[in-house]
Amino acid sequence: MKHLFLATILLCTALFSSAQEKSYKSVIIGFYNLENLFDTLDTPGVRDSENTPSGDRKWDTKKYNEKLSNLAKVVSEMGASGNVSNPDGPAVLGVCEIENASVLIDLAKQEAIKNRNYQVVHHDGPDRRGIDCALLYNPKYFKLIESKSIPLKIPDDPDFATRDQLLVKGVLDGDTTFFMVAHWPSRRGGEKRSMPKRIAAAELGKSIIDSIEKAHPDAKIVYMGDLNDDPNSPSVKKYMKAESKPEKVEEGEMFGAMEKHFKQGIGTLGYRNNWNLFDQLILSKSLIAKNGEYPDYKFYKSYVYNAPYLKNKEGSFTGYPYRSYVGNTYQGGYSDHFPVYMILLKEVK
Repeated sequence: MKHLFLATILLCTALFSSAQEKSYKSVIIGFYNLENLFDTLDTPGVRDSENTPSGDRKWDTKKYNEKLSNLAKVVSEMGASGNVSNPDGPAVLGVCEIENASVLIDLAKQEAIKNRNYQVVHHDGPDRRGIDCALLYNPKYFKLIESKSIPLKIPDDPDFATRDQLLVKGVLDGDTTFFMVAHWPSRRGGEKRSMPKRIAAAELGKSIIDSIEKAHPDAKIVYMGDLNDDPNSPSVKKYMKAESKPEKVEEGEMFGAMEKHFKQGIGTLGYRNNWNLFDQLILSKSLIAKNGEYPDYKFYKSYVYNAPYLKNKEGSFTGYPYRSYVGNTYQGGYSDHFPVYMILLKEVK
C-alpha cells in the first residue's frame, strides 16, 4: 500500500464548478471520551480508589482488559470504511478521561489497532479525579514536533483545578498542524451556575489559537474535546467564535464542524431524554476548502460514530451510548459518549 490511502471521487456539478475525476489523499482526525479509563492500581495523590479491585466499582484486570478491547474495536472502525475513508482509521485521535499514559499504551497494543503503532502524547494535569486529556497519533501520518499542557486558572477561585488543555504541534503529511485537546469543566451544580467556568475554558482556548495565528497567520489548527457544552452554547459561539457554516467564517473566527449534526438532532450523549453534542471538532479558517478545491489538507466531512452496537438495546436508556458503568454497576459497554471524527482531503496532483 502506498504511504497514504488514495480516495478517488467523481466530483459532481452540485458541489464543484465542473465534473471531473480527481484523486485525493484522506486522513481521519477524531476525538473520543473514553469514560474513566483507569488502570487497576491505587495511585497516591489521585482519587482513583473507586477504580481499583477493592473499590466501589470492583475495577479489576478482567474488566480493564475488556474495556481496552472494546475501545480498540471502536477506534479501529472510525473512518475506516465508506465511500471516502482511510483503512488506517484515525491518523490523530484526541482522547479524554484517561488516568495516565500507560492506559493508552495498553490501548495501542490491542489486537484491533496494534498494527497502527499509535504513539502517545500525555502530560499529567491537576484534575482531582486524576483524569487528563491526551493524544494518540499514527507516525505513518503525523510527526510530532512538540507538545505542552496549559492549565486553566480562575483568579477568583484559586483552589479551582480542572483538566489542562493539551497543545500538540507536528507535521501531518507535510503540513504543519496544531492540535488542541480539551475537556472543559462539567455542568455540576447546574448549567447556568457552572457556565462561567466553561466560558473561561473557551477564552483560554481561543487565546492560544489567536497566539498561534498571530505567529503563523495560515496555521492549521484543530481544537477538539468534550466541551460539556453544545455547539450552539455561548461558550462555543461567542467565546470560541465558532461559525456553523464554513462559507461564513471570517478572519478571527472558527468553523464548528459538529453543529450541523446537533441541528439535526444528533448527539454524542443523552441526559434526561435529551441529546447533547459535547464532543466537538472546531477548525481554523485555514482548514476550510474554497470553491471545492483541496490543494492541501482541508475539511471534507464530519461524523458522529454511533454504530448500533454502541447503543443500549433496551430499557429506559435505549439508544443512548452503551457505557462501561451506570453508577457502580458494571455494564461491559464502551463509553458514555459516542466518538466524533472528520475527513480531511488533499488533492494528488
